[in-house]
Amino acid sequence: MSEATNINAIEARLDEFAGSAMIQKTHDFGYPLNQKSRLIGFYKWLSGSGLNISTLDNAGDPFDIRGTLSNTLEFEREVIEYFGPLYGFDPDDLWGIVTFSGTDGNDHGLYFGSKYLERKTKKKPVMYVSEEAHYSSRRLADLQNLDMRLIPADVHGSMDPAELEKAIVPDRPALVVFAMGTTFKGGIDDMDALNAVLAKYPEMEVYRHIDAALFGGYIPHTKYRDILNRKLHPYDSIAISGHKFFGMDEPAGLFLTTMNVRNNQNPFDIAYLNGDMPMINCSRSALSPLKLWWIINTTSSEEFEEQSEGMLERAAWLKDELEKSGYKAWLEHASNTVYFTRPPQKVVEKYHLAPDHDDRLGGDLSHIVVMQHVTKERLTDFLNDLKA
Repeated sequence: MSEATNINAIEARLDEFAGSAMIQKTHDFGYPLNQKSRLIGFYKWLSGSGLNISTLDNAGDPFDIRGTLSNTLEFEREVIEYFGPLYGFDPDDLWGIVTFSGTDGNDHGLYFGSKYLERKTKKKPVMYVSEEAHYSSRRLADLQNLDMRLIPADVHGSMDPAELEKAIVPDRPALVVFAMGTTFKGGIDDMDALNAVLAKYPEMEVYRHIDAALFGGYIPHTKYRDILNRKLHPYDSIAISGHKFFGMDEPAGLFLTTMNVRNNQNPFDIAYLNGDMPMINCSRSALSPLKLWWIINTTSSEEFEEQSEGMLERAAWLKDELEKSGYKAWLEHASNTVYFTRPPQKVVEKYHLAPDHDDRLGGDLSHIVVMQHVTKERLTDFLNDLKA
């Protein structure tokens, strides 16, 4: 086979896959992906920039750039500095990186939290997380060999404060993971109620990490923004996804914490990078910070607000329409995730609906995550399929 023929075969295979993916994405209702990417202009720029035939590597600290190999660390820092104030971080006490995913952000949250507590107390912490939080926290606890307590959740998918109190080990530091809408039901852990439990043990050192993969993207642009304001609800770090609300075309995210937490990690002075490298990943994507930088510089605050409020409004509308159709449906506070009695399998498969089960709510459930591409027209098609 000649090289030209081989390239034609390769392109034909990829064209077939791309065509199928473009059809399927219009029915991606069950998972939190924004299928309305804002990166068309970015790729037009990239194709003529020369960077598309170059290698970049963000091996370094974006807040302590030491002239390492070709990178986009200055853009990465600007991305962190843009997002930090949205969550109540002080610009003078802010540190973070662009991560490979929400899970990578949680990995850093658990790692930074446990090392911070160990350094302060000389004791290994106990990790507390809701049973309905994203499974990445449990997987990462296993990976990092953390002593984990899985806390029962209420019917809304939020950690039960009374159950947390039962599980507290007061003579060891606490590493608490708050789930911010990363549950199947879109439940938000009540930080005030949970912090009231933790406050009963003033001698116990506490590190609070928030897994806000999806909700962390849109909540700062809504009337619910104070939920994630750490000046009102103290926490130490947060993980947010870039490929959910913000429309990145591949998994990416943010890990934000304080400079105080960053400076209380185990020191790893790397001679060839001329500095201390606290992050887990040695090499990090240099393109993801550029993409996020592009998105925040080509999208106004008003556009983010319009997208966020539109998602919440359509979610409320969908819940009402499902109930009119005879389906039990629920929608939690500040959530764009509508969960309901599971429909017939053909509908589940067509709209890529995620499954779950809760005997308290009648058994089998599905949910729809109302993202930017989940328009009222497409939801109407879904409802018509239900009726049919």
